[in-house]
Amino acid sequence: MTLHCHRRHCLAALLLGTAGWASAGSYEDFFAAIAKDDAATVVNLLRRGFDPNTRDPNGQHGLFLAIRAPSPRVAQALIDWPQTEVESLNKADESPLMAAALGGQLELARKLIARGAAVNKTGWTPLHYATTNGHVEVMRLLLEEHAFIDPESPNKTTPLMMAARYGSADAVRLLLQEGAEPLLKNEQGMTAIDFANSVNRADVAKLIGDAVRQRQPRGKW
Repeated sequence: MTLHCHRRHCLAALLLGTAGWASAGSYEDFFAAIAKDDAATVVNLLRRGFDPNTRDPNGQHGLFLAIRAPSPRVAQALIDWPQTEVESLNKADESPLMAAALGGQLELARKLIARGAAVNKTGWTPLHYATTNGHVEVMRLLLEEHAFIDPESPNKTTPLMMAARYGSADAVRLLLQEGAEPLLKNEQGMTAIDFANSVNRADVAKLIGDAVRQRQPRGKW
């Protein structure tokens, strides 16, 4: 009886050790597959029970890494996997949808939203990120999905301010057409026009200035 129990415990310990080794190997394989856009390996790991929400040593969510890389096949596989948390935030408070918005990945952004990714959030938002690189089609998608037009970042910077400094004139024009407020100020007291002027974007400053003048009530003579 004692010998039988001893053998059973040894077998259990051996199995646990093997499982631990497999888990460690799976961890490395998962993130290596993301970097190589190897969707087949990722799906195989998920089918074997690997957690799709596992984070790398820097605390980055696998889906965020796949979108940022970009590794589109892996990103699609993770979005399709029911257990993937599409709204998982990293240490910088960034979501996978924000990564897609920054990279102008329209179809991935659409699929993330369909899976329940939040268009609006406190702090920096997907719309801020889309405007930064002037990704107008992603901006349109976010606005169609009821993104707030003037969300404030932690220092009260709006998407229009980001577009004025970093984005395209088309991005600025779209935000103004959709009702962005051009006279809001951030914590430094800067408006979107100030953002444009700070990098010598006279054309963008004029575009915003024209919008301000058009919104002013006209007197009757």
